[in-house]
Parts: sequence; structure tokens; C-alpha cells
Amino acid sequence: MSEQGVDRSKRQFLTTALSVVGAVGTGYIAVPFLSQMQPSTKAKAAGAPVEIDISKLETGQLLRVAWRGKPVWILNRTPEVLEILSSDTAKLSDPMSQESEQPEYATNEFRSIKPEIFIAVGLCTHLGCSPTFRPEIAPNDLGDEWNGGFFCPCHGSGFDLAGRVVSGVPAPTNLVVPPHRYISESRIIIGENNKEEST
Repeated sequence: MSEQGVDRSKRQFLTTALSVVGAVGTGYIAVPFLSQMQPSTKAKAAGAPVEIDISKLETGQLLRVAWRGKPVWILNRTPEVLEILSSDTAKLSDPMSQESEQPEYATNEFRSIKPEIFIAVGLCTHLGCSPTFRPEIAPNDLGDEWNGGFFCPCHGSGFDLAGRVVSGVPAPTNLVVPPHRYISESRIIIGENNKEEST
């Protein structure tokens, strides 16, 4: 009777051990197959929307993120900047963005959904250099008429703080505003429009 007890306990131990080893082995086999079903990092970078938290973005601050392998800027503009953008339009090539690329909801003087938050692809529309953020007013190297904006060091194109191109520079159009939407007061998805809106 004791031999049967030993045999049963050995059999139960072996059955349990084989079950555990089998489950672990199945997991090791399944993981590579399941991971192949997910889009690769390269595929995600090629066009997947990006969710950004702007809760810590201070007034006057520029946040840089990446979308589709391109730099995207998110700028929290000051009330003073918004006032300048409304009044300083005579020197701009396309102040109402009629010839530029942006979603319909950003075809306005601020080129944004919310006036204070500006979102743009950070590439010059001339040859694709990345302009520098120059928010200061009338710096020595840019002259008395500079009211803050983005300056492309490659060929001298200038854009205001709504990404609107200054007249007489090589860049043909305003900076591109990517499709984007707010999912809360402090979270933005870049790469998607609202369901009822289209580009």
C-alpha cells in the first residue's frame, strides 16, 4: 500500500512538472509569433498618431516631439504674442494661410484650434532645414522688425509665431500644421483629426 502511495505521488509530481515545463515552452514559442503580429517600431514611426501631454507646458515654452520621423513643435503662446499675431500681418506672404498646408480648423490667423497652443512641423518649407526658435523681439542679428518667430539658418527664411512665412524669403509657404486633436484639456493626439473633421 505504501508503494502505491509513492507511485502516485511520483506520478503526480511528474505530471505537474511536465505541465509547468509544457506551459513555459508554449509561452516561449507563442511570444515570437504574437510579437510579429504587432506593427514594428518603424511602421509605428511611419504614420502612427502620437499622444502628447502638455499639462507641464509653460506659457512661452516650446515642446519638441517626433511624428512620422519629423520634428513637431508645440508652442504655448503668451497673450502678448497673440496680440502681435493679430496686428503684425503686413510683412507676411500668406497671413490667412490660404496657400499653405494645414487642416481646415487651423486655417485662421493663429493657425490653431486653441489660440494659445500652436502646433507645426518643424521643417522649413523651402528645403526642409529645421528653423530655430527665436521668440525674442528685435534681436541684433535679425533686426528691428523681428517680432519673434522661427528663423531658418540655411537660407534665411523667417516665420512668425504662427508659422506664417515672411514676404521676400526663399520659403514659399507657411510651416505645415499637422492634423491633431485634443482628447482632453492637456492631451493632444498628433496625426489624427476629430472624427467629424477632415484635412
